[in-house]
Amino acid sequence: MRTLGVAGSFPVRPSPMRRDPLPLGFVFRSRTKDEKAPASAPVTDSKLPRDPQAPKGRPTPKRSEAQGPRRSVTNTPLSRKDAAKRQRETRRVALQKQREAMDSGDERYLPVRDKGRVRKFARDYVDSRRVVAEWFLPAAVVILVFSMVRVGALQSVALLCWLLLIVLIVADSLRLAFGLRKELNTRFPDDRHKGAVAYALMRTLQMRRLRLPKPQVKRGERP
Repeated sequence: MRTLGVAGSFPVRPSPMRRDPLPLGFVFRSRTKDEKAPASAPVTDSKLPRDPQAPKGRPTPKRSEAQGPRRSVTNTPLSRKDAAKRQRETRRVALQKQREAMDSGDERYLPVRDKGRVRKFARDYVDSRRVVAEWFLPAAVVILVFSMVRVGALQSVALLCWLLLIVLIVADSLRLAFGLRKELNTRFPDDRHKGAVAYALMRTLQMRRLRLPKPQVKRGERP
């Protein structure tokens, strides 16, 4: 610090250096377009393959969220016409599979009355034997023709044939029913046998080639 003037006077502080004032145009001037433009984001190519090790950048959606759009599409209500059309198509496919099962014996598509191993054994038990009842319809037609002839002797023979046919059918059916019941109790002691014997007896009234489901065993073959 230096002193100016007469000795013994107070020291004088040096004055700071004066700065040149800024021009007003610099303070209040408008920004140029280059200064107003924000910093451009880095350009990324979305078509480039993503590294499987790199993070996805977003959380994995929940299963319910991912299936939401698909459920909304499948649960779209159908009109009555479309619903009826779909129902007819479903019924047609089911009937087609059922007809094929009647020929092949596929248990999956058989009617309820024909399903089960007990019913299958009952069918095989009948189909492996010669039964009198399967000739009931042809014999009935012949006897009916003879009974319509206005000849007393032929009518008497036709009546006798009717009685003989009925006796043979009843006797053969009783033999088959007792044999089938015994086999069912031996082979399937824990299964339900209700209606199986009647199911088999009704099958005997049909000719072998007309039975449905079709026979899967040959005559004389052990079921």
